[in-house]
Amino acid sequence: MERNAVNRLTWDSDWPAPAKLNLFLHVVGRRDDGYHLLQTVFRFIDRADTLRFTPRNDGDIVLATPIPGVAPEHDLTVRAARLLQQATACRQGATIHLDKRLPMGGGLGGGSSDAATVLLALNHLWKTGLSRKRLEELGLALGADVPVFVHGRNTFAEGIGEAFTDVELPAESYLVLHPDAHVPTAAIFGASELKRDTPAMHPTDWRHGDGHNDLETVACAKFPAVAAALAWLKTKAPHAMMTGSGACVFAGFASRDAAEAALAALPAGMRSWVADGLPAHPLAEIE
Repeated sequence: MERNAVNRLTWDSDWPAPAKLNLFLHVVGRRDDGYHLLQTVFRFIDRADTLRFTPRNDGDIVLATPIPGVAPEHDLTVRAARLLQQATACRQGATIHLDKRLPMGGGLGGGSSDAATVLLALNHLWKTGLSRKRLEELGLALGADVPVFVHGRNTFAEGIGEAFTDVELPAESYLVLHPDAHVPTAAIFGASELKRDTPAMHPTDWRHGDGHNDLETVACAKFPAVAAALAWLKTKAPHAMMTGSGACVFAGFASRDAAEAALAALPAGMRSWVADGLPAHPLAEIE
């Protein structure tokens, strides 16, 4: 979305929260505090949740569309709004409406993306004036994937996911399969068999198509549905891999027609869709 258009978004607008794919994901070490050191390339795609906001004069943050089983005080959208209030001493409130399309536990960053869109949108709507860098810092307090959605660029990420070197990526369409599994991130990162010593690379040395996902072997062993989906997709695209800690697996195609053709061959019963890669987050130019 162009700068002029995105900065005309208002309380009446729909605010996108796009999914991400990890084009590779290496675990290159572990800090003394237990956090894993990663290297990955984040690519935004045009599959997204949508948020809307209604202003409140009472200062409350209300989620109008709670997710079953998730208490409002634990929901990332509510936590993000309250964190922005606290950081800016803002007395305004908001009711948050979330149209959820991205699966939970899918490795697409849906909850993190929702939280980032809340930070970007309410910083704009409340006119709290925080810089994008400061919003990234707030996002890191909510989760390791939140800063990249605030950052808004396809990027090579390092550390625990907060250090960015932006990359230019070719236009691609992606076939994404969503196996019938909810993969808890902690179950993958906590596995004793997880490879944690992949050699680090310099961001400028990475080329499109390089790398693999170190979490994939663990997820496939623990969740047979993930293994089955990935095995089928590799018959159509040998470079297919899992995104994040799963459960979704994906393959990139040079054209949308090629991705749609692979989708048409998918066995019945598998949830899937085709999405196009984005050159940047739709809110990359929001101020």
